[in-house]
Amino acid sequence: MLAAAVAGDEQAFAALTAPYRRELLVHCYRMLGSIDDADDAVQETWVKAWRGLAHFEGRSSLRAWLYRIATNTCLDALDQRSRRILPTAVAEPADPHQPPAPDDLATPWLQPIPDVLLDEVAADPFADPAAAVLRREHIALAFVTAVQYLPPRQRAVLLLRDVLGFTAAEAAAVLATTPASVNSALQRARSTLRAQVPDGDVDPSASAEQVRLVERYVRAWHAQDVPALVALLREDAYLSMPPTPSWYQGRDNIGAYLRVLFTSPWGTDLRVVPTGANRQPALAVYAPANGAEGYQPFAVKVLTIHSGLIAAITGFALPGLFDRFRLPPSLAADQVLGRR
Repeated sequence: MLAAAVAGDEQAFAALTAPYRRELLVHCYRMLGSIDDADDAVQETWVKAWRGLAHFEGRSSLRAWLYRIATNTCLDALDQRSRRILPTAVAEPADPHQPPAPDDLATPWLQPIPDVLLDEVAADPFADPAAAVLRREHIALAFVTAVQYLPPRQRAVLLLRDVLGFTAAEAAAVLATTPASVNSALQRARSTLRAQVPDGDVDPSASAEQVRLVERYVRAWHAQDVPALVALLREDAYLSMPPTPSWYQGRDNIGAYLRVLFTSPWGTDLRVVPTGANRQPALAVYAPANGAEGYQPFAVKVLTIHSGLIAAITGFALPGLFDRFRLPPSLAADQVLGRR
């Protein structure tokens, strides 16, 4: 099949490479912090792989060769753009009694990755080497956010070594450097990552308790019951909502923000639908459609849960995400999903 692909057989090339496409998308997402940018990187990787297949000598596995192309494609992309961030990196906590700051569309905000895509990677019978890389702590929003603080090459080393399980020699081959250089970069990357994600800040469990907590959140949200919502939060919880740089720190301030939200014209009738992102509970938020009946996509809120309470709510006000999450493009006026 490899010989046929080298000879120009596109079907043979597709059959050889298709099993790795989804896991490479996840790798590029971790590198770039954006599912949109990851899509572009994978497309470019496939073009480069097709054009360069004749030079593949088989000294490494096809999977490792594709990871080399994808990783260096991401590094080239990172040479041209800033890292993806969340509002906590650029602003002080906001006053919940004041309107949020205007949307900042120039800042490259981090994006979530839908669980439906991660499920496809995990279910791929050809992707056994990728199973370990989908461990919850390596795709959680806190981890992906923290990775963005690393210099690009340290980021690549950390993901290749600690997430993908490449040896130092294999990682060195990907990055055209030496194993000693890889090991040095890895130590620096681990140190930075520990400072960004303290022990216990990534909860690897997905328990029935979390499901019940989300159900309680949905019921309280539809009832606009602020005390019930606040009771589900940790005292030091925070809420952010890119693309606005405004974010709110602490259970009391989040409660104050919600009281303002539920009494404002744009927050009186928001509907939420349970979904999943970054192997964490998430909620799709629908807002009343302008000038029409029903509801339209508004935001995806990712919940970070620790010890039975919500530690962070990150709401991505990016309606274009709904298609990626395979969520309904609208809700009828009589639909109230998530209620029991």
